Amino acid sequence: MIEVRQTGNSDPLTFDVLVRETENVTRHWVTMSKADHDRLAKGSCPPQQCVEATFRFLLDREPKEAILSHFDISVISRYFPNFETMLTRYIGSGSAAGCGS
Repeated sequence: MIEVRQTGNSDPLTFDVLVRETENVTRHWVTMSKADHDRLAKGSCPPQQCVEATFRFLLDREPKEAILSHFDISVISRYFPNFETMLTRYIGSGSAAGCGS
């Protein structure tokens, strides 16, 4: 389960993310500029759901323990060049309210 809590509204936006698998939990502090959110989500979902979709993308490619504990969304494309094109699929398949509408 992925829990995303937005902790700051300035630019960049800040998030506290917990990834739970049974008793095992990892915590991540994530930033995302408002411009990156606009570009990545294309108005289809709020920032928290964009971050959740990002983590679903990452977890399909690596274990939660391999995800950096602190990072900005903009660096993901350095590790996964197809991130920005693939993210729309994760946003579109999101289960959170307001995502993919």
